Parts: sequence; structure tokens; C-alpha cells
Amino acid sequence: MLITLTMTAPDEATPATDLGFLLHKHPERLQSFDVAMGVAHVCYPEATPERCTVALVLEVDPVGLVRGRKSGPGAFELGQYVNDRPYAASSFLAVALGNVFRTALSGRCDQRPELAATAVPIEVSIPAIPCRNGAELIERLFAPLGWTVEATPVPLDPAFPEWGDSRYFSVRLTGRLKLAKALTSLYVLLPVLDNAKHYWVAEDEIDKLLRAGGDWLAAHPERELITQRYLKHRRAFVRSALAQLAEADDTAPEVLDDALDEPVVTELPDRPEPLAMLRRGSVLAALRASGARRVLDLGCGGGALLHDLLADTTFTEIVGTDVSAHALELAARKLKLDRRGERARDRITLRQSSLTYRDRELEGYDAAVLMEVIEHVDMERLPALERSVFQYAKPATVVVTTPNVEYNVRFPTLPEGHSRHRDHRFEWTRAEFQEWAGGVATRRGYAVRYLPVGPDDPEVGPPTQLAVFTREEAA
Repeated sequence: MLITLTMTAPDEATPATDLGFLLHKHPERLQSFDVAMGVAHVCYPEATPERCTVALVLEVDPVGLVRGRKSGPGAFELGQYVNDRPYAASSFLAVALGNVFRTALSGRCDQRPELAATAVPIEVSIPAIPCRNGAELIERLFAPLGWTVEATPVPLDPAFPEWGDSRYFSVRLTGRLKLAKALTSLYVLLPVLDNAKHYWVAEDEIDKLLRAGGDWLAAHPERELITQRYLKHRRAFVRSALAQLAEADDTAPEVLDDALDEPVVTELPDRPEPLAMLRRGSVLAALRASGARRVLDLGCGGGALLHDLLADTTFTEIVGTDVSAHALELAARKLKLDRRGERARDRITLRQSSLTYRDRELEGYDAAVLMEVIEHVDMERLPALERSVFQYAKPATVVVTTPNVEYNVRFPTLPEGHSRHRDHRFEWTRAEFQEWAGGVATRRGYAVRYLPVGPDDPEVGPPTQLAVFTREEAA
């Protein structure tokens, strides 16, 4: 059983052999790992500055897998011994990927963190994948993740073309992706294509699926099919997985809570007020102008805005949500909820929720705030965020703030080309933000207007951009 992954040099300054750093496997070494189904070998058949290929070869012991087991009534007695397990990519290969490249799957690389966070040119080759539904399903599963798919059917016997094709395909995937996303797509989708996991599916498989697919599964058009097949059509598990957050409870806190770190820049040049204070003031002014009384703070983090909302009795019901339980614990401590009176505690609720899933408990509110949130979401997951906030929750007013990357040149302590926060997935110009916000407004039935936050520089604009969306039927 074989799979190869090739990275070409993403730029002149980065050799392709840095793939070894990303995978934590040295290109000059042959390494072998004992896994439940046999032995996995990792080697590099090609390692040049321009192009580097890693091969994972899985030696499956089909006899060892079934030694001591009994076939069920009516089962093909030799079926446990005569099969495709040693040759065709399946859940066995996915398990080996997870064991051998565990750190790379999580997106961590201490020696090349900037490369781990960068989309690089990747090519994956798998000589044999079983798929009874044809090449069209392979395309439907991989293409939405940014892969270009070439799926060639394998003939039953090249010597007898009249026999037709088998249910196996030789697959080549090419694209520019983060390595972690490339690996997690393989980890999840190989068993989905095979549609026959070779081990018992227990409840912990839900966490594995949500953890591996957390960065892309929610927005995938085939997420229900993926979930059903990955969990072997166990209805209770499928329902639970579709309802849960993308991030599993045992995700490393330092991975989940990067957004809680302090930003690189907090002060405006020659201005006494911190930018965060100006931002919260602008958001509160927009909420008051809308007449909102029941407010959602989506992605509330440590609860700075919640503190200001709670201090204003105009807001009768306040809900702070975050995907991170740790962030919510921090917010509760900062708000000192255990020391506040019953009336104040009754006005505020902290709730764990993901912005990329529909949460029916968040529907029907007057206003929602996404303050410095969207830039912490991967670009490909923004459509899922758009649906959950503007299509399902559908508050009368939505206030969104995000950094203006054009203003970054005015921060003397911010190195050129660096983001304001290490967890930012992007920072937009004014034109880019208005293109996104205008598209959302058009698609979801809102009007939108834009306001500056902080000094509006005549050349580069304000440090923070703010958009106020008003649902047209509520206007």
C-alpha cells in the first residue's frame, strides 16, 4: 500500500527539502514504525531543493489481522485472507498517516512555523483507491478543498481490455494547500472513499473526525456524506457529529486559543487611547444607534466587549459565544460573574458555539457583533460563517470590525509584511473588506455601511474597519 506526497519549492528562499521539517522526518533517513496493521515505512525517493517527495509504504499483515477471529455465519471463509488490504488505500492507510505524521496533521512545526502556516505546491499520488461510485465521487470529495483531481480507472486486466475497468482508481491530486490541510483531507477522505472501515467504530471516532476536519469539514458541500461514511452509517454518531463543534475537546489549548494572545500592536502612533478602547466604543455606538436590546457577542474571546455591554443597562440580554471553552472560562473570571448580583447574572450568558455551524439558540436576536473575529477564520471557512450568522441567526443588525492592512505601515514597531496578530489568517485592504461585506449583504438581504475606527488617515485610511449590516426587512 503506497502513497507519495511531493512538495515543490514554494519560493526562491525556501527549498523543497523543508518538507522534512514539516513532516518531522529527515529526508536522508529511512524510518519504520510499527502500527496496528503491520509496519509503515517512510522514505524520500527524491529530495532536491526544487522538488522533494516522501513515500509512505504500508506493509499490511492480513493474516495477523484476523488470527484468532471467527467468520460470521454464511461469510466467505477465505475472505479474511483473500482481499485487497495489502494493496489498496483504505482506512488502514489513514490510520498509518495519523500515527506517522501526527504532528504535521496538527499543523505544528516549531522549526518552520511560517512554512506550516503557508499554502505550498503539493502533489499526492495514490496508485490504487477503491471507489464503487466512480471518479465523479472522488472529484466531489477532493475538489472543494482546493485539489485538482485526476482519477484514472484501473483495468481489471490490461491484457484483456474487454473485461472493463475495476472499482479501483489511480489518483493524482495537485494543489496549493497548507500541509496540514492536505494531510487531514487524506486522513478523513480515504476511509470515506473505501466506505468500509476495517476496525470497530466507537464514539471516539466522532472526536477524530471533528478534530481532523475542523478546518474544512463544516463548509464542505458533501459534509453529510463524509460524516455518514466515516462513522460507518452509525446514525446516533452521525447526528452527534453533525451537531458538535469542529474542534474536539482534547485539541491542544495552544492550538485552539491563539486568538487569546496579545496582538503585536496595541497602541496608535501619537494617540493616547488604545486602539481596543476606540474599537469597543465604536461598536457600542453602532449598537445603541440600532436600538438593539438583545445582543450576541460572537467570538467573544476574553470578554472585553462583554464587560462594556454589561455596564450598559440598555442591553437587557447579552450572550457571549466562543468555540474555546478556555476563552469562556477566562471571560467569566474577568467579568467576575460569581461576585455579581443576580440581576446582572441574569442578563448575561456565556455559551460555547462555533461560527461555522448553525446554532438555533442564537436565532432571533436584535444584533450580533463580530469584533476582530473574521480575520481569525480560514478564508475557505468564511462562507460557512456567512451562512450561520446572516442566513440562520439572521439578527436585525450585524456589526463587524477587522484590521485595515493598509494602515500597518503607520505602526513603527510592526515589521514589514507581518500581521498584527500571530493568529490572523488574513488582513484585508479597505477594498477587499468592502467587496466581501457587499457580497454578503447582497446574498443575504442586508444593507451595509462602513465607518472608520480611529484616525482616518488620508492615504491609508483608519486602523480598523467597521461595517454595520442592517437586515432590509427589519429596516
